[in-house]
Amino acid sequence: MAAAFVGGASLGAAFGEVFAVLHDTIKEVVGKVRKFKPILENLESTLNNLAPMVDEIRQLSEQLDLPELQTKKLMKHMEEGVKLVRKCLKIWWWNSCFKVGYSAKLKELDDEILRFCQVDLQVHNTRNVLKTLEQVNHIVKRVDSLRAKPPGTKTKALVNGGRNYKGPKPLAPHKTPPASSIMAAAFVEGFAVLHDTVKDVVSKTRMFKPILKRLESTLNSLVPTVNEIRRLSEHLELPERETKRLMEQMEEGAKLVRKCLKIRWWNYVFKVQYSPKLEELDKEIFRFCQLDLQALCTRNGLRTLVNVNINLQKVDSVVDRQRVLCTVRDPPDFTVGLDMPMKELKTLLLKEEVQLLLLTAPGGCGKTTLVQMLCQDDEIRGMFEGNILFVNVSKTPNVKVIVQNLLDYKNMQPNFQIQSDEDAINQLSQLLNHLTPNPILLILDDVWLGSESLPEKFKFDLPNYKILVTSRTAFPRLKFTYHLKPLDDVDAMTLFHRSASLHDENSYIPVEEDAKKIVRGCGGFPLVIKVIGGSLRRQHEVVWHSRLTKWSDGQFYFSSDTELLAHLQKSLEFSDDNVIIKECFMDLGSFPEDQRIPAAALIDMWAELYELDEDGIHAIANLQELNIRNLASLVMARKDASEVKSYYNEDFVTQHDILRELAMHQSSQESIGQRSRLIINISGNNLPKWWTEQTQQLINARLLSISTDELFSSSWCNIQGSKVEVLVLNFHTKNYTLPEFVEKMDKLKVSDAFPNLTEINIDYCNDLEELPAGLCDIIHLKKISITNYHKLFALPEEIGKLVNLEVLRLRSCTDLSKLPDSIRSLHKLSILDISDCLSIMKLPKHIGELCNLKELNMKGCLRLRTQFPESIMDLEQLKVVVCDEERATLWEPIKEFLTELKVEDRIISNVLRFVDKTISSLAI
Repeated sequence: MAAAFVGGASLGAAFGEVFAVLHDTIKEVVGKVRKFKPILENLESTLNNLAPMVDEIRQLSEQLDLPELQTKKLMKHMEEGVKLVRKCLKIWWWNSCFKVGYSAKLKELDDEILRFCQVDLQVHNTRNVLKTLEQVNHIVKRVDSLRAKPPGTKTKALVNGGRNYKGPKPLAPHKTPPASSIMAAAFVEGFAVLHDTVKDVVSKTRMFKPILKRLESTLNSLVPTVNEIRRLSEHLELPERETKRLMEQMEEGAKLVRKCLKIRWWNYVFKVQYSPKLEELDKEIFRFCQLDLQALCTRNGLRTLVNVNINLQKVDSVVDRQRVLCTVRDPPDFTVGLDMPMKELKTLLLKEEVQLLLLTAPGGCGKTTLVQMLCQDDEIRGMFEGNILFVNVSKTPNVKVIVQNLLDYKNMQPNFQIQSDEDAINQLSQLLNHLTPNPILLILDDVWLGSESLPEKFKFDLPNYKILVTSRTAFPRLKFTYHLKPLDDVDAMTLFHRSASLHDENSYIPVEEDAKKIVRGCGGFPLVIKVIGGSLRRQHEVVWHSRLTKWSDGQFYFSSDTELLAHLQKSLEFSDDNVIIKECFMDLGSFPEDQRIPAAALIDMWAELYELDEDGIHAIANLQELNIRNLASLVMARKDASEVKSYYNEDFVTQHDILRELAMHQSSQESIGQRSRLIINISGNNLPKWWTEQTQQLINARLLSISTDELFSSSWCNIQGSKVEVLVLNFHTKNYTLPEFVEKMDKLKVSDAFPNLTEINIDYCNDLEELPAGLCDIIHLKKISITNYHKLFALPEEIGKLVNLEVLRLRSCTDLSKLPDSIRSLHKLSILDISDCLSIMKLPKHIGELCNLKELNMKGCLRLRTQFPESIMDLEQLKVVVCDEERATLWEPIKEFLTELKVEDRIISNVLRFVDKTISSLAI
């Protein structure tokens, strides 16, 4: 029967069938014979124990890859065993001759089954665990790469000396092989020598042939696992003592096997001497499979499980972000003048002959808002259901990133790694074919001039597949076009009244003619109306009349973005005491298009440039003012009740493309050398002409921003920027170096030490595994915030040198396993935040020496379960502890001594609860 099956699913099914026949036969016969009853009962017990596993093998036969040679060999033994068991019924109780022979064969069958389970399946199981570990490591790397902020793989904001960066050298350090890797390689080499020696000798000697054949069979079973050990040597931790002992025995065994060739067949003295040694070697290898490989398999299995569970929250955040990237946002709460355009656009889109439709209008006319309204329409939602795919194309589209985001949004993985635009288009075709015949609507929002070929790349001959493109440019090559017109006077006035809060009793209400004059000057552009209306909101009557005097009367029609930008300059008129807000607005143009700008980075910038408070209160107030005037959008994250008001690491700012261009336009009014804010955007290796023409380009800028795309690989030209105080680098390449001219920027304070640096904020740096010890020489540091660094596993022991440190935040550093003991020296530390540090298992022994600690946030520290060190009682200044419910119970006895302590427990997410339970079960 076994010969009829080959491998994979068929082999697994055949094995299960043969096993079932043997099992049923024994259960039938065991109660009918007396002579063989003990041995049959032992065999039945063995098969009973194996039955659940065999059922799993049968059910998972398509996914399993059983060791073919050993499985077929056992199946043959089991088939012969079925015949043998049936013969036992025919043997009379008085026939002792058959009893001896049959009993020996039944015992041999039982031994073969046990050996298959203890060696062959165990080796196979170990190999599968190693493969699983490798796949999990690949998944983790993939998740970490997906966590990089779109559209590029790197976006760094370096403020006051490049605090996120180690210096002008490549990031990838040379790593020496670990000791475990060296030992694994030595084990593989020793095994290969023994295996080759046994295969060579077994056919040349008669005296030791049976034991050598058995030894060869054992080694053959181990070959696939040893190959996996060789391939995954850097990731494994073999049991050192046991592995070294087996290596020594294999080395001696190879010598012994060679000696067997020299023994003559008649020399039984040496046979008696060598045979036990060969038997001992086989038993030692057998023991290694039973115990040591089992321990390795269990340890790696547990490590894989913990790794998977801890990364569930990373996967969850990646999936959520990818879904947001490709999901149409809800339209604004208040819209005006778009109901009729929406109906007309829908009618045109749903025509059978229209597959590719262009929605065009100048920037700021409401194209994206109109699309958002369209996707909320009941008929559109009912037709396309979950197949409305939204892509923000922007100025420099990356086809590979776009397609990857769409695949992630639909929970699909590419069949192969996307290396080129052609690969991406092929994967998109497969995705769309997978979604058909259901109708599909792909929205390509904000396609710029020069990217008009992109929609046609995404065009496929599929039924019910439509593409809607929005662009400021009316591309002639696209056949079907809908032109969105500006608002009429009535709708424009309605929007202006709302933007300027003219319905508010506390606002100045201009005469109708003055309001109409302003609205006519806005040209019916919703964005212009909202920005100018916001700039006049709750302003004094004098301000209104001043603006009316300066602004020219008449209707404005914009045929290009340049005219729109010129008109938007009218919204940047600030009073003398608010002129700094205009500067802050122009600073936003230093960051890449469509990027979330961290509020913490802006706070640092403005503390240096405008001497604002370092706590960020005035900076946030400026952002709020820009937000009110519709010049930027400030997104404030929800804060825990206990968090200080000056913690803004989770807040960010976004800015409309038009407004960003306005900021850049305002910053570029002077010559290159005289600008106070120099913004350089590099496409490919095309450096600006003015930069390459002079070997020593002198600039007077206080803020220097340099952005590159993923194709940049050129060397830097020199810049003399002695007045630069803030440097913003936006790198979209995987490998990058800090320009050498940074070292000569004296006011930037970039050198071996940062003597005046007082605060460092580092967020979402995917490469960082440990902080350079040199940072601990910046003795004036008062605040360090390191958040969402999932590879950071250790802080330098030298951190105790930062005696002026007041705030240390290590939020969501999931691989950070402990705090250095030297933290006891931070006597000025008042806030310590280790929330969501999943790997921290205990607090430092001498944490009680933090005599000024007032707030401790340890929410989501799932592995922190042990009792706190006794020194915790010495934290007399500790007032607030934020933690989850389980950690809160650990603080109950301590509150009796620290009477002013307030413990606030927070609810942890379902994902973290799942990880918590998993780790608890592993600990048991």
